Amino acid sequence: MMSDLEIAQRSTMKPISEIANTISLNDDDYELYGKYKAKISLDVLNKLQNQPLGKYIDVTAITPTPLGEGKTVTTIGLAMGLNAIGKKSIVCIRQPSLGPVFGIKGGAAGGGYSQVIPMEDFNLHLTGDTHAVSLAHNLLAAFIDNHLHHGNALDLNPYTISWPRVVDVSDRSLRKIILGLGGKENGVPRESGFDISVASEVMAILALTTDLSDIRKRLGRIVIGYNKKKQPITAEDLKCAGSMAVLMKDAIKPNLLQTLENTPCLVHAGPFANIAHGNSSIIADQIALRLTDYVVTESGFGADCGMEKFMDIKCRYSGLKPNCVVMVCSIRALKMHSGKYKVVPGKPLDPGLAQEDIEAVTQGSENLIKQIENARYFGIPVVVAINAFTSDSPKEIETVRKISIENGAFDAVVSEVWAKGGDGGKDLAQAVARACDNGGNFQFLYPLDIPIKDKIHAIATKIYGADGVVYENEAEKKIKLFTEMGWDTLPICMAKTHLSLSHDPKLLGRPRGYKLPIRDIRPSIGAGFLYPLCGEMRTMPGLPSKPAGNTVDFDEDGNVVGLF
Repeated sequence: MMSDLEIAQRSTMKPISEIANTISLNDDDYELYGKYKAKISLDVLNKLQNQPLGKYIDVTAITPTPLGEGKTVTTIGLAMGLNAIGKKSIVCIRQPSLGPVFGIKGGAAGGGYSQVIPMEDFNLHLTGDTHAVSLAHNLLAAFIDNHLHHGNALDLNPYTISWPRVVDVSDRSLRKIILGLGGKENGVPRESGFDISVASEVMAILALTTDLSDIRKRLGRIVIGYNKKKQPITAEDLKCAGSMAVLMKDAIKPNLLQTLENTPCLVHAGPFANIAHGNSSIIADQIALRLTDYVVTESGFGADCGMEKFMDIKCRYSGLKPNCVVMVCSIRALKMHSGKYKVVPGKPLDPGLAQEDIEAVTQGSENLIKQIENARYFGIPVVVAINAFTSDSPKEIETVRKISIENGAFDAVVSEVWAKGGDGGKDLAQAVARACDNGGNFQFLYPLDIPIKDKIHAIATKIYGADGVVYENEAEKKIKLFTEMGWDTLPICMAKTHLSLSHDPKLLGRPRGYKLPIRDIRPSIGAGFLYPLCGEMRTMPGLPSKPAGNTVDFDEDGNVVGLF
């Protein structure tokens, strides 16, 4: 069987200008980056501002397992499936981080016969947006240390500086570092560290901004620390925001690519959903919704992570209302959520995962039931997509269908897009189209004018199923400070593990009887949210014992090999 990369390399790509023409973009609406990539001008939004909006579909999933649920595969395949049944569609997804690409998770271009191409470009540098984010972020870091070195006119307290440096590879050795060693000429010594680039507030800003003027203002509002009077110091105070915005002037434009079946795909921004809001950009969605009848986008990780943030953060700032939620699951992932089976990296899968086990599927479906419930809090119809594997039995599939519908799903449909592309997504596309026509009554989980603790409590008890919330002293102090600053009206972006509905990655299924611990809360004023830290959260991953990058290389003809 061919690898994902081999399938992608043997596909027939159309020149990106042809793809642009299919969605009524002319030559002045985009800039070519080679033959198969382009950036879309922001002028398109102004040109199309009076166009009616298409249907808006968010693809999410059950809580992730090491087996993978196929969320991105389904997102891409659904868009192709909609085209296959005569519905004009565009898919909008995030650009992957090089950390997972060369680490443990892999890329984000889909897989099988449901991919975005050119796959190598998509998973690597693409058009350099992530590098622009890194440069803008690190420029501000350099300005901070330069300010300290040259007299500290703003009276910045070095112990309050919260702005690290970033790099887009997983490197645990950079989590904690000492700056300024080697004498006075090398700056002021202090502790700091590195985050992965996609964890940068600059990346969150890119995903939530609406135009150049907005990104300039948001960058200026970034809080990097406090002065001795506990007043916030911003990128604007350091006179760095303008330079940061200039570095982002091309990155703000969405990238246009295509799927294996030549469906248009907008790729833009890539924040993680466990430490940021985990969605592609508002700008890309706004453009796509004015160019087509259906827009399929994707939220990171499970519905408790990316989908909740899609609704409560992204939709607040965009003003957009989704028409349908697609909840992706797989039979084998549900079996894992039963607790009966374990997956150990480097070891063969438990053979039981490939054998009929109705009991395990039923037990594991507790996670699916909770995630359906989570989507329904927002008043949007839910279609469950059962990502098919050859080992799935008809009884197992029917069990999941029955459980899904009994617990509030609009429909539950088998998806075979990995094996069959758009043809394998026709049934799912039909169900999603019906759900979009069914309407809904979109609502946010919480209003913005309630106290910080009340917002956190709503997310913890309703979305995660916790019995309550416990705050450490540092979190209590921050809540008091942020309320005094007037930041208590911002939405909440929870930072927690993606491997469980709870804060504990070991708790599978539907955890009950626990309280959610909040150890700290940090401000992302430029992005426009506060992010509480639930338990231990790392913003710089480490590489596994056998990194995925071990297999990446060129062959003798100069073709990339080993990339999935």
